[in-house]
Amino acid sequence: MSGTESRPSEPSLESTARSAAVACVIPAKDEAERIAATVEAAARIAGVDLVVVVDDGSSDDTAGVATKAGAVVVRHETNRGKAAAMETGAGAVIDRDGDVPRLLLFLDADLGETATGAEPLVEPVRSGEADMAIGTLPAQVRPDGSKAGGHGLVVRLSRAGIEKATGWTATQPLSGQRCLTRKAFLAAVPLATGFGVETALSIDLGRKGFRIVEVPIDVRHRATGTDLKGQLHRGKQFLHVRRALAARRALPPLKVLR
Repeated sequence: MSGTESRPSEPSLESTARSAAVACVIPAKDEAERIAATVEAAARIAGVDLVVVVDDGSSDDTAGVATKAGAVVVRHETNRGKAAAMETGAGAVIDRDGDVPRLLLFLDADLGETATGAEPLVEPVRSGEADMAIGTLPAQVRPDGSKAGGHGLVVRLSRAGIEKATGWTATQPLSGQRCLTRKAFLAAVPLATGFGVETALSIDLGRKGFRIVEVPIDVRHRATGTDLKGQLHRGKQFLHVRRALAARRALPPLKVLR
Protein backbone atom coordinates (compact mmCIF):
# COMPACT_ATOMS: atom_id res chain seq x y z
CA MET A 1 0.00 0.00 0.00
CA SER A 2 1.29 3.45 -0.82
CA GLY A 3 1.35 6.12 1.84
CA THR A 4 3.32 7.20 4.88
CA GLU A 5 3.15 5.64 8.30
CA SER A 6 3.47 6.88 11.85
CA ARG A 7 5.38 4.74 14.32
CA PRO A 8 5.71 7.00 17.38
CA SER A 9 5.86 4.03 19.74
CA GLU A 10 4.98 0.37 19.91
CA PRO A 11 1.71 -0.25 18.03
CA SER A 12 -1.44 -0.94 20.01
CA LEU A 13 -3.50 -2.96 17.55
CA GLU A 14 -6.62 -4.80 18.62
CA SER A 15 -5.95 -8.49 19.03
CA THR A 16 -9.40 -9.59 17.95
CA ALA A 17 -10.33 -9.99 14.31
CA ARG A 18 -11.33 -6.78 12.58
CA SER A 19 -14.92 -6.51 11.44
CA ALA A 20 -15.60 -6.57 7.73
CA ALA A 21 -18.42 -4.09 8.31
CA VAL A 22 -17.89 -0.35 8.06
CA ALA A 23 -20.06 2.49 9.33
CA CYS A 24 -19.69 5.78 7.52
CA VAL A 25 -20.25 8.83 9.75
CA ILE A 26 -20.90 12.14 8.01
CA PRO A 27 -21.10 15.35 10.07
CA ALA A 28 -23.22 17.86 8.14
CA LYS A 29 -24.48 21.40 8.46
CA ASP A 30 -26.59 23.07 5.76
CA GLU A 31 -25.59 20.50 3.14
CA ALA A 32 -29.02 19.77 1.61
CA GLU A 33 -27.63 20.41 -1.86
CA ARG A 34 -24.89 17.75 -1.68
CA ILE A 35 -25.75 15.36 1.14
CA ALA A 36 -27.85 12.92 -0.93
CA ALA A 37 -25.04 12.35 -3.42
CA THR A 38 -22.54 11.95 -0.59
CA VAL A 39 -24.70 9.42 1.26
CA GLU A 40 -25.43 7.38 -1.85
CA ALA A 41 -21.76 7.33 -2.87
CA ALA A 42 -20.59 6.40 0.64
CA ALA A 43 -23.06 3.50 0.71
CA ARG A 44 -21.36 2.08 -2.40
CA ILE A 45 -18.00 1.74 -0.64
CA ALA A 46 -17.21 -1.94 -0.15
CA GLY A 47 -18.03 -3.01 3.40
CA VAL A 48 -20.19 -0.01 4.30
CA ASP A 49 -23.49 -1.29 5.66
CA LEU A 50 -24.47 1.77 7.68
CA VAL A 51 -24.35 5.48 6.85
CA VAL A 52 -25.00 7.88 9.72
CA VAL A 53 -25.50 11.57 9.04
CA VAL A 54 -25.28 13.91 12.01
CA ASP A 55 -27.25 17.04 11.16
CA ASP A 56 -25.43 19.60 13.26
CA GLY A 57 -28.10 22.27 13.65
CA SER A 58 -28.81 22.85 9.97
CA SER A 59 -31.20 25.58 8.91
CA ASP A 60 -32.06 23.77 5.67
CA ASP A 61 -33.48 20.28 4.99
CA THR A 62 -30.20 18.39 5.35
CA ALA A 63 -31.84 15.85 7.68
CA GLY A 64 -34.79 15.15 5.40
CA VAL A 65 -32.67 14.83 2.26
CA ALA A 66 -30.20 12.52 4.02
CA THR A 67 -33.00 10.32 5.31
CA LYS A 68 -34.50 9.95 1.83
CA ALA A 69 -31.04 9.01 0.52
CA GLY A 70 -30.91 6.08 2.95
CA ALA A 71 -28.93 7.42 5.90
CA VAL A 72 -29.67 7.04 9.57
CA VAL A 73 -29.95 10.64 10.72
CA VAL A 74 -29.19 11.99 14.18
CA ARG A 75 -29.92 15.66 14.72
CA HIS A 76 -28.42 18.34 16.94
CA GLU A 77 -31.02 21.02 17.50
CA THR A 78 -28.27 23.66 17.63
CA ASN A 79 -24.86 23.74 16.00
CA ARG A 80 -22.35 22.03 18.27
CA GLY A 81 -19.39 21.70 15.93
CA LYS A 82 -17.67 18.90 14.04
CA ALA A 83 -16.13 17.18 17.03
CA ALA A 84 -19.48 16.85 18.77
CA ALA A 85 -21.03 15.59 15.53
CA MET A 86 -18.30 12.96 15.20
CA GLU A 87 -18.86 11.81 18.77
CA THR A 88 -22.64 11.69 18.29
CA GLY A 89 -22.28 9.73 15.05
CA ALA A 90 -19.85 7.23 16.53
CA GLY A 91 -22.17 6.81 19.51
CA ALA A 92 -25.06 6.01 17.17
CA VAL A 93 -22.93 3.35 15.49
CA ILE A 94 -21.83 1.81 18.77
CA ASP A 95 -25.46 1.60 19.91
CA ARG A 96 -26.21 -0.51 16.82
CA ASP A 97 -23.10 -2.70 16.88
CA GLY A 98 -23.05 -6.32 17.89
CA ASP A 99 -20.17 -8.22 19.46
CA VAL A 100 -17.78 -7.22 16.67
CA PRO A 101 -17.60 -3.42 16.29
CA ARG A 102 -17.79 -1.81 12.88
CA LEU A 103 -14.91 0.26 11.61
CA LEU A 104 -15.64 3.99 11.62
CA LEU A 105 -15.19 5.88 8.36
CA PHE A 106 -15.53 9.65 8.74
CA LEU A 107 -16.22 11.63 5.57
CA ASP A 108 -17.01 15.28 4.87
CA ALA A 109 -20.58 16.01 3.81
CA ASP A 110 -19.66 17.94 0.67
CA LEU A 111 -17.82 15.15 -1.19
CA GLY A 112 -20.86 14.33 -3.31
CA GLU A 113 -20.47 11.47 -5.75
CA THR A 114 -16.68 11.47 -5.24
CA ALA A 115 -17.13 9.96 -1.75
CA THR A 116 -16.63 6.49 -3.24
CA GLY A 117 -13.00 7.50 -3.78
CA ALA A 118 -12.44 7.14 -0.02
CA GLU A 119 -12.68 3.34 -0.24
CA PRO A 120 -8.87 2.77 -0.01
CA LEU A 121 -8.96 4.04 3.58
CA VAL A 122 -10.75 0.92 4.79
CA GLU A 123 -8.38 -1.92 3.93
CA PRO A 124 -5.32 -0.96 6.02
CA VAL A 125 -7.52 -0.69 9.10
CA ARG A 126 -9.54 -3.83 8.36
CA SER A 127 -6.35 -5.85 7.76
CA GLY A 128 -4.75 -4.70 11.00
CA GLU A 129 -1.98 -2.74 9.32
CA ALA A 130 -3.22 0.46 10.95
CA ASP A 131 -5.50 1.75 13.67
CA MET A 132 -6.27 4.91 11.70
CA ALA A 133 -5.94 5.67 7.99
CA ILE A 134 -5.95 9.29 6.85
CA GLY A 135 -6.82 10.22 3.29
CA THR A 136 -4.48 12.45 1.31
CA LEU A 137 -6.35 14.32 -1.41
CA PRO A 138 -5.32 15.48 -4.88
CA ALA A 139 -4.98 19.22 -5.49
CA GLN A 140 -8.40 20.81 -5.14
CA VAL A 141 -9.75 23.48 -7.49
CA ARG A 142 -12.72 25.80 -7.29
CA PRO A 143 -15.62 25.61 -9.76
CA ASP A 144 -14.09 28.45 -11.78
CA GLY A 145 -10.87 26.48 -12.17
CA SER A 146 -8.82 28.62 -9.78
CA LYS A 147 -6.49 27.07 -7.24
CA ALA A 148 -8.05 26.30 -3.89
CA GLY A 149 -6.52 27.05 -0.54
CA GLY A 150 -4.26 29.70 0.85
CA HIS A 151 -0.55 29.90 1.64
CA GLY A 152 -0.23 26.73 3.69
CA LEU A 153 0.26 28.40 7.07
CA VAL A 154 -2.35 26.30 8.89
CA VAL A 155 -1.01 23.10 7.33
CA ARG A 156 2.54 23.94 8.39
CA LEU A 157 1.39 24.72 11.93
CA SER A 158 -0.52 21.45 12.23
CA ARG A 159 2.24 19.38 10.64
CA ALA A 160 4.94 20.87 12.85
CA GLY A 161 2.85 20.40 15.98
CA ILE A 162 2.14 16.75 15.18
CA GLU A 163 5.82 16.16 14.44
CA LYS A 164 6.87 17.78 17.72
CA ALA A 165 4.38 15.69 19.67
CA THR A 166 4.87 12.31 18.00
CA GLY A 167 7.93 12.41 15.75
CA TRP A 168 5.76 11.71 12.71
CA THR A 169 5.51 14.09 9.74
CA ALA A 170 2.01 14.12 8.23
CA THR A 171 1.51 14.97 4.57
CA GLN A 172 -2.03 16.33 4.95
CA PRO A 173 -2.57 16.79 8.69
CA LEU A 174 -5.92 18.58 8.28
CA SER A 175 -7.63 15.87 6.24
CA GLY A 176 -11.05 14.96 7.64
CA GLN A 177 -11.33 11.74 5.65
CA ARG A 178 -10.36 9.06 8.16
CA CYS A 179 -11.05 5.41 8.93
CA LEU A 180 -10.31 4.02 12.37
CA THR A 181 -11.22 1.32 14.81
CA ARG A 182 -13.69 1.87 17.61
CA LYS A 183 -10.87 1.31 20.10
CA ALA A 184 -8.78 4.05 18.54
CA PHE A 185 -11.68 6.48 18.38
CA LEU A 186 -12.63 5.96 22.02
CA ALA A 187 -8.99 6.46 23.02
CA ALA A 188 -9.15 10.00 21.59
CA VAL A 189 -12.45 11.03 23.22
CA PRO A 190 -13.20 13.76 24.12
CA LEU A 191 -12.17 15.19 20.78
CA ALA A 192 -10.70 18.65 20.41
CA THR A 193 -13.23 21.26 19.39
CA GLY A 194 -13.45 23.27 16.19
CA PHE A 195 -10.95 22.95 13.37
CA GLY A 196 -8.37 21.48 15.74
CA VAL A 197 -10.09 18.09 15.81
CA GLU A 198 -7.99 16.39 13.11
CA THR A 199 -4.66 17.67 14.42
CA ALA A 200 -5.51 16.62 17.96
CA LEU A 201 -6.75 13.21 16.84
CA SER A 202 -3.40 12.43 15.22
CA ILE A 203 -1.46 13.63 18.27
CA ASP A 204 -3.58 11.86 20.84
CA LEU A 205 -3.51 8.52 19.03
CA GLY A 206 0.14 8.85 18.05
CA ARG A 207 1.18 9.49 21.62
CA LYS A 208 -0.77 6.44 22.79
CA GLY A 209 1.00 4.16 20.34
CA PHE A 210 -1.75 3.67 17.78
CA ARG A 211 -0.53 3.07 14.27
CA ILE A 212 -1.41 5.73 11.68
CA VAL A 213 -1.02 5.62 7.91
CA GLU A 214 -1.78 8.09 5.15
CA VAL A 215 -3.42 6.77 1.99
CA PRO A 216 -3.96 8.64 -1.29
CA ILE A 217 -7.65 8.93 -2.15
CA ASP A 218 -9.43 10.61 -5.06
CA VAL A 219 -12.19 12.75 -3.56
CA ARG A 220 -13.24 16.34 -4.16
CA HIS A 221 -14.81 18.74 -1.72
CA ARG A 222 -16.00 22.32 -1.74
CA ALA A 223 -12.73 24.17 -1.65
CA THR A 224 -12.13 27.66 -0.30
CA GLY A 225 -10.28 30.25 -2.33
CA THR A 226 -8.09 33.22 -1.56
CA ASP A 227 -10.92 35.73 -1.27
CA LEU A 228 -11.88 37.43 2.02
CA LYS A 229 -14.24 34.62 3.01
CA GLY A 230 -11.51 32.07 2.45
CA GLN A 231 -8.96 34.08 4.42
CA LEU A 232 -11.35 34.45 7.36
CA HIS A 233 -11.98 30.71 7.30
CA ARG A 234 -8.27 29.96 7.43
CA GLY A 235 -7.75 32.49 10.20
CA LYS A 236 -10.29 30.63 12.30
CA GLN A 237 -8.62 27.33 11.42
CA PHE A 238 -5.25 28.68 12.55
CA LEU A 239 -6.59 29.77 15.94
CA HIS A 240 -8.35 26.44 16.52
CA VAL A 241 -5.30 24.36 15.55
CA ARG A 242 -3.05 26.53 17.70
CA ARG A 243 -5.42 26.06 20.64
CA ALA A 244 -5.38 22.28 20.22
CA LEU A 245 -1.59 22.24 20.05
CA ALA A 246 -1.22 24.50 23.07
CA ALA A 247 -3.49 22.22 25.10
CA ARG A 248 -1.17 19.34 24.20
CA ARG A 249 2.06 21.26 24.78
CA ALA A 250 2.93 20.79 21.14
CA LEU A 251 3.25 24.34 19.84
CA PRO A 252 6.16 24.46 17.37
CA PRO A 253 8.65 27.36 17.21
CA LEU A 254 7.49 30.24 15.02
CA LYS A 255 10.38 29.80 12.60
CA VAL A 256 8.89 26.58 11.20
CA LEU A 257 5.84 28.50 9.96
CA ARG A 258 7.81 30.77 7.66
